Parts: sequence; structure tokens; C-alpha cells
Amino acid sequence: MKPSHLYRNVLAIAAPSVIELVLSAATQLVDTIMVGQLGAYAISAVGLTTQPKLLMLASFVALNVGSTALIARFKGQKDRQAAELVTAQSMLLALGFSAILTIPGLLYAKQFVLFMGAAPDTVEAATTYFRILMIGFIPTVLPLAVSALLRGVGDAKTSMRFNVTANLANVVLNYLLIYGHFGFPALGVAGAAIATILSHGIACTMALSSIAGRLSKIGERSYAHLHLTKENLKPHPEMIKRILRIGLPSAAEQLVMRLGLLIYTITISSLGTIVFAAHQIVLSILNLSFVNGQAFGIAAASLAGQALGRADPDGAKKVSAASQKMGALVSSAMGLAMFIFRYQLVGMFTREPDIIMLSAEIMLIVALIQPFQSSFQIFAGALRGAGDSLYPAISIAVGVLGIRPALSMLFINKLAFGLYGAWLALGADQIIRFTTIMLRFKGGRWLHAKV
Repeated sequence: MKPSHLYRNVLAIAAPSVIELVLSAATQLVDTIMVGQLGAYAISAVGLTTQPKLLMLASFVALNVGSTALIARFKGQKDRQAAELVTAQSMLLALGFSAILTIPGLLYAKQFVLFMGAAPDTVEAATTYFRILMIGFIPTVLPLAVSALLRGVGDAKTSMRFNVTANLANVVLNYLLIYGHFGFPALGVAGAAIATILSHGIACTMALSSIAGRLSKIGERSYAHLHLTKENLKPHPEMIKRILRIGLPSAAEQLVMRLGLLIYTITISSLGTIVFAAHQIVLSILNLSFVNGQAFGIAAASLAGQALGRADPDGAKKVSAASQKMGALVSSAMGLAMFIFRYQLVGMFTREPDIIMLSAEIMLIVALIQPFQSSFQIFAGALRGAGDSLYPAISIAVGVLGIRPALSMLFINKLAFGLYGAWLALGADQIIRFTTIMLRFKGGRWLHAKV
């Protein structure tokens, strides 16, 4: 494959994925910005619910990573029947698990935010926000499952469309429900949560429609077609086993990562509401910067998986390397922009001078780690697309459950570096992870993973 054609194939998936992921990340970002006008307590309330929600979503990574790898491989093999079976089984599993997890989220919302170290002035708002989010947990999960399938077959544009629509709706609904414009009630933090679940409902409707249409109307997406047959809609133990075999290491990775981030967040929340608000602002910007690595990682996973389905390991390695080069270039430009415009970026969230000054200083660390962050995500995406999901899981477990919380406790509690210490620990974690995953990629064992 010519280099120009190679890069075009990567961009065909990565470009719409960037748009989709930016807008998906923007849901939390917009909520943080818009509730930020209510005060530091509101920023903290929204931020405290992030890790519990993501911890609950971690179980679905097993389904999404497994379905992406398998459907990409089946498309490479031109096995439409197997691809349809993966689609149906993935949706059944996502629906069942999300329904089950909704119950503890509703019943123990207050316990979750108290465990996160919520200060007295944030407990009520954080509990309300989290409980409302859990009401809409099922329509939050299903679009993620559909997106994983569509990315596996190389169709990033469709998931981009429903995420763009949903996130635009979220902005409008936030404006109406947080502040009470045009006759709507001013619900504050609760209004942000209601806007979020309504926008997820829109995404869910569009996502299911995109894969449930007639085969003749969905063209290239025929490999991610929800074909409603008796065979597909009953549990298929062998296919479920294959999905989980690939995905369980990534699910364990996410669970471990979320536990590590819980410890990390609790450590920072002990520094007080003002410091935690500054942390949450920078974290929101960092989360948005993840989309570059995620998008090119999606391209690497999809194209590498399809190449291996065609028995072309050399092509899989080339397309993954091309994805990393392009992602690193973009992330370097992002880091430079973060350095130059750091005060303007954090100023979007709050007008409080102390929070702005502290956040802007932490942004220097975020700017420096951008190339390492994106390269790790892209190399890990290639490995997962090939079915080698265990190694990325181990590297993240060591970094997030070991290196980051240990260093943050040392820097904060022993050396009294405050918030700077927490972010230096995060930077060290990112650089170490990049090094370990790059060595795995260059070793080439992932090219022979069995799915």
C-alpha cells in the first residue's frame, strides 16, 4: 500500500472519530463550564461523580474491545454472518449489564460521592447529579456499544453523526435547564444532569436506528447490522466467550484504572474545595485532549484488525505506525496551544483568580505530556485491535494503580507539593506507560494474537 493511501485510510477513520470523541468528551466539559458559573461547589459536585460513573462503565469495555476486534477481523475475512452475530450478542450483553448496574447507582448515589471525599457544601448537589445520571444509564451505554461495532468495520462517520447531534442538544438543554431561560425552571446542577441524560437518549435512538435498518440501506455498515433473527437474539455461548476472552483484560484494566483514579481523586479532594475545583478544570481539559490519541488509536485498531483478517501482519504494523506518527504530530501542536493559551482555557470555567492561577500553572504539565499520552493510546489501540489486550491492561494497572497513587501520596502528604505533586505523579505515569507499550509494539508479538 502506498504511503499516501495509507495515511488517507487512517484519516478516514481518525478524522470523524476526533469530532465524535471531542463532542462526547464535551458533555462533561460543557457541564463543568456551565455549572462553573454557579460557584466552586458546583464544579466539584460534577467532578466528584466522574470516577464513580466511569468505574461503572468499565465493565462494558470488555464488550466493546471484544466486539471491535472481532467485527474488524470478520470484515477482513468477509464473513458477514459472524459479524452480525457479534453485533447482536454485543447489544444483548450491553443492555443486560446496564440494566443491572443502574440499580446500585440509584440506591447508593450518596454513598458514592461521600466515598469520593465530597465536602459538606458539595454532597447534596453531587448526589442529585449522580442519581439523575444513573436514571439514564442504559441509553448512555448502548450508543457506546454501537460505536465500538461501527469503528470495527471502519465506519466512524455514523457514530460521529449521532454524537454530534446529542452533544449539541446537551448544550442547548444545559442553557435552558441550568439557568432557567425561556420559561424553563432554573435547576442548577440537577439541570445539567437532566440535559445529559436527555442528550444520551437522542444518541441511543439514532445509534440503534443506524444498525437496525434494512441491509440494502446501510451499505458498508452491513457488517455491523443488527439482524433480528431467533439465532442472533438468544445467548450464543461460543461468541460471548470470544468477545469476553479479548475484552476481559481491557475490562480488568479499566476497573483497576478506575480504582487507581479513585484513590488519586480522594487524595486530591483532601486538599479542599478550591484546589479540587482547579484540579477538575485541568482534568476536564486533559480528558478532552485524550480524543486525539483515542481517535488515531481507533484507526489503528480497526485497520490493523482488518489487515490481520486478510493475513497481512506487515500491513497491520505499517498502518499502526502511520497512525502513531500522525497522532504524535497533532498532539505536539495541541501541547503548544495549551502552553500558549493556558490562561484563556482555564478562564472559560471560572472567574475566581486563585483557581485560574493554580489551574494555569498545572496546565504546563498537561502540555508537556501530550505526545507521550497520544502515542501510548495509539500503540495500545493497535494491540487491542489485534486481540492482544492483556499487555495494555497490565501497563495501565501498574501505572494507575501503582505508580500514580503512590507518587501522588508521596508528593502531597510527605513532600507537601500540593496539587503540583498530584500532576507530577500523573506525568510520570504517562511517560512510563508510553515506554512500556512502545517496546511491546516494536517487539511484534501482538501480530500473532489469536481471536
